[in-house]
Amino acid sequence: MRWNYTPVPAESVAALARSVGTGPVVAELLFRHGLVEPEAAARFLQPTLATLGDPFLLANLDAAVARLLRAPATNASVVLLGDYDVDGVSSTAFLAAILRRLGLSPRYFVPRRLDEGYGLTRGAIDRALEGGRPGLFIALDCGTNSTDEIAYLRSLGVDVLVVDHHRSKEPPRLDAILVNPHVHAVAGDDAWRHLCTVGLVFKLVHGLLKRLRDARHPVAFEIVLKEYLDLVALGTVADLVPLTGENRILARHGLRMLAETRRPGLQALMSVAALKPEQGLTPVDISFRLGPRINASGRLADAALSVDLLLSDDWAFCRQAAEQLDTLNRERQDIERDITGQAERQVVEHYADARGLVLFDESWHPGVVGIVAGRIARKYHRPAIVLGNEGDSAKGSGRGLVGVNLVEMLAACQECLESWGGHPMAVGVSLKKVRVDEFRRKFDAAICAATGAGAAEPGLALASWLDGAQVNETLLENLAQLHPFGQGNAEPVFGVRGLRLRQADVFKEVHFRFTAEDARGRRLSGVAWKQADRLPPLGEPLELAVQLNWNHFNGRRTLQMELLDWRPAGRE
Repeated sequence: MRWNYTPVPAESVAALARSVGTGPVVAELLFRHGLVEPEAAARFLQPTLATLGDPFLLANLDAAVARLLRAPATNASVVLLGDYDVDGVSSTAFLAAILRRLGLSPRYFVPRRLDEGYGLTRGAIDRALEGGRPGLFIALDCGTNSTDEIAYLRSLGVDVLVVDHHRSKEPPRLDAILVNPHVHAVAGDDAWRHLCTVGLVFKLVHGLLKRLRDARHPVAFEIVLKEYLDLVALGTVADLVPLTGENRILARHGLRMLAETRRPGLQALMSVAALKPEQGLTPVDISFRLGPRINASGRLADAALSVDLLLSDDWAFCRQAAEQLDTLNRERQDIERDITGQAERQVVEHYADARGLVLFDESWHPGVVGIVAGRIARKYHRPAIVLGNEGDSAKGSGRGLVGVNLVEMLAACQECLESWGGHPMAVGVSLKKVRVDEFRRKFDAAICAATGAGAAEPGLALASWLDGAQVNETLLENLAQLHPFGQGNAEPVFGVRGLRLRQADVFKEVHFRFTAEDARGRRLSGVAWKQADRLPPLGEPLELAVQLNWNHFNGRRTLQMELLDWRPAGRE
């Protein structure tokens, strides 16, 4: 694996460190983010809620708030329909909770993935209308491309509000109020352009409360918007949007609120996921512990269970629902593990030279292929679409790489697709099975045109080089200023010199723990996942590529290196 490191001007980094009062390593990382001006760097290090922009700067948000304000006045019923992923689920729970506090009784629905498909489908709409036609229908995390479905609702005399962040395939012709910064971009909206749907719902609720407080509405003064940031953090982190701008602010404060949440549903979910919020929560805890369990109901059953969990105050129900989601997640893991193995064999045996991967099998469950696509994309360092079986159609999801916009890639293949959509890093697609081979060729050609046809060579981008003596608790505490890490703010990978391994012990046959020693004899601990077949030599000078984190064990917190790669000292 190639290690890539581009030096930065030492004098400029030192000046930035002095200006913002941080260490040289953090200053180097800020410099690499393009935060070379002290004011911008300081804002990044201290993302405050007070710096969030006026919600009414979003196109159409004023109209959306005005329509919501008319609902209580006319006693009109409201129906919410949110997507079945974490963003859709958290958006639905958030808005439903707010509307309830304002005296409304919204009905909420989540599409049943296997029966009704993705998003605002006719089947999902018809089920949502079984309890009667509402005065207002709100689509969350879907609807931007649902021209026909919205026309159907309007023909029934139903007003429609769409809050969504997915890209449009063509200029929308919706007879609805649409809040979507990707469709209605305005100058100077960089800070909030990449909000996911739950972030946009936060803006919507912020605007609604401002208007209600202007009107001296008593309940509006009782609602503390900050207390809903736990839900905002869930969707923001899970949906792979860039953790920059306002997403960074919402995620940073939302993770703190999540650790302190008083929602029985989230407390129960954290319990079954074996999380200890008192130790602090990170995006990884959402991505790999909470998010998959929330998603599990939508992938294999009915995602309304997850919304029920987030909204309920019944401790017994929440415990039962969390355990049910945990069981579904284990079932999902078993299915996904089997499909991943088959998909990897397809890559090796048939598509080793492809730059863009499209994998399909009749036996694959369409509800878990998105997770498989993510694993395949990471392992082979290539954009991947993984398709499952749905009648005479192949349906699935894609995951991309930084620098490759999957929405643009699918646009080049749209002639052979029945439906598609998403955002640059994650997409959903559906097509007739007879066109899978055609799609595979077109997708590979689109990736080649965008990235070059040469073989993908995975590499590590080093954020900084450290001597072993610099790897200490103070550095790790300083790095906390850069949290949360995620899309657009990647967790830094450090090259570390001046270490020798003194011990390496394999566990679970595929991983190993190790102890390293710096030039002064100080011991450092580390772990390497799935690298037991490549143990470093003991006692020899090495260079390590690592990420740094805290290890919590028996009530103690210690620094831990996570080994990504190693090489003998002096080798470039």
